[in-house]
Amino acid sequence: MHNTFTKAASHSKPVRLIAWLAFIVLLTHNLGMGAQAPVNLGNAGNYVILAKSGISTVPPSAVTGNLGVSPINSTAITGFSLILDSSGQFSTSAQVTGKVYAPDYASPTPVNLTSAVNDMQTAYTAAAGRTLPDYTELGSGNIGGMTLAAGLYKWSTGVTIPTDVTLSGGSNDVWVFQIAGDLSIAGATSVILSGGAQAQNIFWQVAGGVGVDLGTTSQFEGTIMAAAGINMENGASINGRLLAQTAVTLDANSITASPVAASLSFGSISYATNGTVSLTITNTPGLALTIQTSTNLTSWTTLTTLTPTSSPYVFVDTTESAYSMLFYRAFYYP
Repeated sequence: MHNTFTKAASHSKPVRLIAWLAFIVLLTHNLGMGAQAPVNLGNAGNYVILAKSGISTVPPSAVTGNLGVSPINSTAITGFSLILDSSGQFSTSAQVTGKVYAPDYASPTPVNLTSAVNDMQTAYTAAAGRTLPDYTELGSGNIGGMTLAAGLYKWSTGVTIPTDVTLSGGSNDVWVFQIAGDLSIAGATSVILSGGAQAQNIFWQVAGGVGVDLGTTSQFEGTIMAAAGINMENGASINGRLLAQTAVTLDANSITASPVAASLSFGSISYATNGTVSLTITNTPGLALTIQTSTNLTSWTTLTTLTPTSSPYVFVDTTESAYSMLFYRAFYYP
């Protein structure tokens, strides 16, 4: 199955500028259709909980996915009764179906965590920087009882969810919520998905200084990207991710990692006089990526299918070509 983010990039010799401008026009047109692209989490997507200053729990919590802290070390992960693996690279816990990482563990864990935290901050900034919102100041920040279509939502205040809210849309629809204040959902309240909407395509960017509070036994959906902390009260659950630039606090919670929303785009393209082409691709780590080339945008030749473990990925095409123009495209396979 071809990913919907398939794009073509081009290089040429005498007509390189014309081909490049054509690519930009097509890309701008696609983005102008109003649909949001998923936020690219990069290596932060390898974690269900990622925090800079600590993760604590009042047992028993049930976490499905990897946990990570950085730059704070493993002493800031409390309540999990961690057991260090013999490799020294991660710990395990009876409360975690996955691995627990900290920067005081063995290589390559510290480097991987630094990359993930950087990507977490990049994703937060990218989500906050999206423009032309579809909805502004909806409900003056109170969205309880509403049914929300996909799109970009923006508030200059905090957002509260005192009663159930429904996100209604298809499986490829994307919701991005830009919240200048804090975010809270009341106890025994749910974010409900309908029409095929998926948690992996929902992103809550929260800039408030207090952060996020998920009330007792509430059910939440989507990736939370908080400038401050994330607090889950007793019995609350989430299908998504908790990415906090301070700490995450749990209390007998259920946290399940949603699949990573696929993201794919071309960055810089360089062409050497010997015919070598270098393509920078912003991708979703862990997904099989197929790269193809064409001289006419009709017939395509597969150059490689591989699974990059980090993003961005630089692909180098060393096949010298006699053609004056070549096009490239990339898509996830299958």
